[in-house]
Amino acid sequence: MASDTMTGHAAGSRDAVFIAAAGIAVIAAATIAGAWFFQLVLDIRPCPLCLEQRYAYYLAIPLAALIAFGAAKGVSRRLLGAGLLILALALLANAGLGAYHAGVEWGFWQGPTDCTGPIVDFGNTGNLLDGLNKVKVIRCDEVQWKFLGLSLAGYNVLISLAMAALAAWGVGKAAR
Repeated sequence: MASDTMTGHAAGSRDAVFIAAAGIAVIAAATIAGAWFFQLVLDIRPCPLCLEQRYAYYLAIPLAALIAFGAAKGVSRRLLGAGLLILALALLANAGLGAYHAGVEWGFWQGPTDCTGPIVDFGNTGNLLDGLNKVKVIRCDEVQWKFLGLSLAGYNVLISLAMAALAAWGVGKAAR
């Protein structure tokens, strides 16, 4: 009887880990698809900080899918918990990067000089100037799109925190 309870408990925690990991994979995939939609369909170009914020999603999608697959196949809860912990830490770091970017947009602090510095006037240099005029410089301190007072960087903070919380919940379930 005791082994049945233990087996049922282990299966329940694996189910919770599966739900957490699958949820993260779906949320991350939907978020990155939304980012690509803004970029490719609406022509809202990402700045360098926007592109850096995508790295966590590129990690989260395959890792979360792998963890969900492992949970479905009965991989050890310790290994599943470690994978979710990695996801939680990466997503928390991404929320921090998003908060930093939102702060740059609001003018709370200076952003990286490669995307917030002044645009230099090269004078009359013929073809070079014509070429530079065709380049669209995307500055990190200018909001490209805003909804309900939040920029895309602000929404990234909220989404990353939600996924980190889901991963932390899964870590807790895996540890039981």
